[in-house]
Amino acid sequence: MSHIPGVRQARKQKTRQALLDAALELLEGQSLSSLGLREVTRAAGIAPTAFYRHFRSVEDLGVALVEEALGSLHPMIRTTVSTTGDGEERIARAIDLIAGHVDAYPAHVRFIARERHGGVRPVREAIHGQLGLFTAEVAEALATDAVSAGWSLEDVLMLAQLYVDLMLGTASLLLEGARERERVSRVAARQMRLIGIGRAHWLDQPDGGG
Repeated sequence: MSHIPGVRQARKQKTRQALLDAALELLEGQSLSSLGLREVTRAAGIAPTAFYRHFRSVEDLGVALVEEALGSLHPMIRTTVSTTGDGEERIARAIDLIAGHVDAYPAHVRFIARERHGGVRPVREAIHGQLGLFTAEVAEALATDAVSAGWSLEDVLMLAQLYVDLMLGTASLLLEGARERERVSRVAARQMRLIGIGRAHWLDQPDGGG
């Protein structure tokens, strides 16, 4: 009988994931603020009362979706800011990684793009909190690069924020379809190139960039 708790936990996790998947699919055509609990449970094929065994509210479910959506970004961001390869190689790799992420997780990218400035405050705050963690993670990676020698923490964080915003913005634009992909990728590459040029000369300023 010792396996019963494990079976129950697996079933609970399966139901929870079914609710997340159903909500994400429904959110392809609407915002979280208009999503109803019964709508989600109907799509997931469970009783409305069962919802509260997993989430306190639709807003709580939305926060869980943020964690699921942005959790998949960590490998992409770490690889994007990797210092291996020359400048053009790194830019090309970054664009390919962003495009690949959009292809793999379009619904997640669309959800974050819509709700980042949406009307559900807990979800908006969760997104901003996660992006803050991403910025710190990118800053930590950038600080080890020789180009960042002599930079203040404030300036490294500013640079990291530029990269995070650019990656998220590019991902959102790539959702517009294959017809726009080449243009979006070209513009993103130029933006990264511009950031790189500015980064290389940041400490040339009389005030040392600070």
